[in-house]
Amino acid sequence: MSALLVAGTTSDAGKTIVTTALCRGFARRGIRVAPFKAQNMSNNSMVCATADGRGAEIGRAQWIQSVAAGAEPEPAMNPVLLKPGGDRRSHVVVMGRPGGTIDSKDFVGGRTHLRDAAYAAFDDLRSRHDLVVVEGAGSPAEINLREGDYVNMGLAQHGRIPTLVVGDIDRGGVFAALFGTVALLDRADQSLIAGFVVNKFRGDVDLLRPGLDQIRELTGREVYGVLPWHPDLWLDSEDALDLAGRRTSDDEARLRVAVVRLPRISNFTDVDALGIEPGVDVTFASDARALAGADLVVLPGTRATIEDLAWLRSRGMDRAVLDHAASGRPVLGICGGFQMLGRRIVDPSGVEGAVGADVAGLGLLDVTTTFGADKVLRLPIGTALGQPAHGYEIHHGRITRHGGEEFLGGARAGAVLGTMWHGSLEGDELRRALLSEVSAAAGASYEPGDVSFSAMRERRLDLLGDLAEEHLDLDALLDLATSGAPDGLLVLEPGASR
Repeated sequence: MSALLVAGTTSDAGKTIVTTALCRGFARRGIRVAPFKAQNMSNNSMVCATADGRGAEIGRAQWIQSVAAGAEPEPAMNPVLLKPGGDRRSHVVVMGRPGGTIDSKDFVGGRTHLRDAAYAAFDDLRSRHDLVVVEGAGSPAEINLREGDYVNMGLAQHGRIPTLVVGDIDRGGVFAALFGTVALLDRADQSLIAGFVVNKFRGDVDLLRPGLDQIRELTGREVYGVLPWHPDLWLDSEDALDLAGRRTSDDEARLRVAVVRLPRISNFTDVDALGIEPGVDVTFASDARALAGADLVVLPGTRATIEDLAWLRSRGMDRAVLDHAASGRPVLGICGGFQMLGRRIVDPSGVEGAVGADVAGLGLLDVTTTFGADKVLRLPIGTALGQPAHGYEIHHGRITRHGGEEFLGGARAGAVLGTMWHGSLEGDELRRALLSEVSAAAGASYEPGDVSFSAMRERRLDLLGDLAEEHLDLDALLDLATSGAPDGLLVLEPGASR
């Protein structure tokens, strides 16, 4: 069976975009395609259905890639998921289920069991599909981590997978980055680097051709295409790198949504659906002033509820949220954000860090959160605001509701709503009902539109497929995936000496 690995010169170079584009482009040809990422480090995740009904957790990017490929999402597509709980510690998910924690000191030699799980998942996935499109992580030229690598060239060596290197020309220095990525690798790894893709190009591609010709000559490797920068590209993002620029602005906005940008924010794609509505301006806020004047304040999910609640208070944003609620304007808390709105948060076994932690919440909802060792993974359905609702649950916190009405696995008191369901706003009817309540509270003459979130997602995936077919040599890439990296590829210094 065939496979192709998409690596990058840096994080956020476009690996996810290119992998997704290839999944959609090849699936259109009737090829049974599956996405794969051996290890993802992200607090943006999704729940897959499983035969035993318990659910399984994978990175959000691999989930959307499975949608692009027309494949059923499964844990094998992202066998290792690291969810940062701090600067040096991550919670580990292995084949969709909690697998303990890992410290930064374990990154070179302490992940053998994770490597074995990743290789087994890849081998299984490849045996069941015509083509596996693999997304790497970071850069394959992170030579300080090569010994323990099983995501980039370690995986490529395991499966003899031909590898593309994607470079983001919008950052500048793309040719140096492409050349340097190859040159830093040793002989064995260079033998699997088959070529390049240039991403986010703006302008006339003819101006780029002299550079493309020279990189071919200097490296002996093909450039398989130049993807243009496109204003309508959007994907469920896997990390928070792009949040600074993640503003969905409408010049004629009649409703303003302010999302608190928590330090350990997770599943912030929950608010993407609000941003597609005409007349709604969605911004991420990191200080109390940025919440002023908002019609709806959203406290999103977080991987460290107690620590992020302390951060909220340290910046005076707790008072801003309380003042907002006191004025009768809506507040929406999602998962960890909902837990902050309650009366108490208790962590008897130290799931989030400190054993026996017991802190006061903001007191806007009459609920108590108690963290447990077992993680809840569900795909619930129900009703809310008079509309059908669906979503997904990923949490250790158990909610006890002492008063108020139930709302999507959470609670409601007046204009303050808290839910344990991620993704519920992707339901068009529920989202419009919420915005109608927000506009009524704001006294705004706002009428929700008729846009479909799922249809828009499909249009954007199709756009990626169109760009792949127009700007990438899919025939050559399919041949590469089937035949493997060409023999006799040029070996560059200094890696040639190793």
